[in-house]
Amino acid sequence: MLKKQTVWLLTMLSLVVVLSVYYITTPEEIKNDVAMTGAEKAEKAEAAKEAKKDGEAEVTVEEAEDGTVVSVSNDELFATIRMQLEDSRNAKKESLEDIVASKEASAAEKSAARDEMNAIDEAVANEEILETFIKSNGYDDALVRIEGEKVKVTVKAKESSASEANKIIQLVSSEMKGMEDVAVTLEPSNQ
Repeated sequence: MLKKQTVWLLTMLSLVVVLSVYYITTPEEIKNDVAMTGAEKAEKAEAAKEAKKDGEAEVTVEEAEDGTVVSVSNDELFATIRMQLEDSRNAKKESLEDIVASKEASAAEKSAARDEMNAIDEAVANEEILETFIKSNGYDDALVRIEGEKVKVTVKAKESSASEANKIIQLVSSEMKGMEDVAVTLEPSNQ
């Protein structure tokens, strides 16, 4: 098992590499934007659609939960999200491990912390199963995030249509019983 410091160092180094590549490959006009209002976000999204029509490299513009705008190229999107998800889950598991190891925590609190750690591990395992299953059905790449009873799926597909999204929802529902709240986002494949 890797030490926490080693994992942290590798995570930070990979983040620096991803950000460096992103900064180098980002067009100059986008580099100057630090924060955007709602109208500016709409303009950027429209500009990204126009660039896609013109055959330029596609840039996906996203808004994070805290309201900040994050732009990631389509090829780096899945790797970046996976790293962020893994980091947040590792931090959550560390805090839960602290509760389990705490002398002040009650037996019920320790049990709840263990249950939550098991739920995180189960979600990770199910995500990996679903990603492999979706890719085995002819899709270039898949990113699955399970949050309780909700499943968010982002898939790189050659064609983007409602029928493709419905097909993926059916795949997820057939593989994971009880997961009825499935949201699918299709990203165009570069291949």
